[in-house]
Amino acid sequence: MSILEVRDLKKIYTSRFGTQKVEALRRVTFSVERGEYVAVMGESGSGKTTLLNLLAALDKPTAGTVYLDGIDLARLPEKDVAAFRRDQLGFVFQEFNLLDTFTVEDNIYLPLVLAGRPHGEMAARLEPLARELGISELLKKYPYEISGGQKQRAAVARALITEPKLLLADEPTGALDSRSTDELLSLFAEVNRRGQTIVMVTHSVKAASRASRVLFIRDGEVYHQLYRGGDTNEQLYQKISDTLTVLATGGDVA
Repeated sequence: MSILEVRDLKKIYTSRFGTQKVEALRRVTFSVERGEYVAVMGESGSGKTTLLNLLAALDKPTAGTVYLDGIDLARLPEKDVAAFRRDQLGFVFQEFNLLDTFTVEDNIYLPLVLAGRPHGEMAARLEPLARELGISELLKKYPYEISGGQKQRAAVARALITEPKLLLADEPTGALDSRSTDELLSLFAEVNRRGQTIVMVTHSVKAASRASRVLFIRDGEVYHQLYRGGDTNEQLYQKISDTLTVLATGGDVA
């Protein structure tokens, strides 16, 4: 059953004086099943970030629709968008976006505080999550006192503590070293095995090779997609690399 439906999505940006128009997305159609793990890849300027912004209800399409669990994001009243985004979506960013003046614990609590949840409920949600992510000993520290990998784990905890319908990740391994990248990707795989739906935008072949499906965007359109099927991470890695080579040379995938 699909939790995310994207239909004939189009986004045109117009310059300040209307003299120039840029079509960032055109006729983008795909769906994501509940519990699926999808990576989105493409060269810079291909439309990946625009697509992510539309999925996150941070922008509205010029045409087409994005449905999350049956709700048309473009039709959400403006006064309800922030609350919907906070309650239904989880976000993991390349730069972590943690507040240095808050402890790790308070950073993770933030979306629940904004939602007006009682402290007892927040603590009950955090305890098992922090234990699973291996950050229980870090909760009273500040972001500037911990490593990049630990910061990203805290960011993942903040994204998951609201129990979102969809986890959106924007280059989540971009600021991490190799070891921290491996740890984060293993964490995403485990979270996905528990049923969390994930859509991840990435330039990393390694990160994409952990997904169950890879969408390739070229010139604002879905150009190709790969399904894991029975492939190992290494086999999917090679298929992704081959597809990106074709993309870079302007050819067509067989």
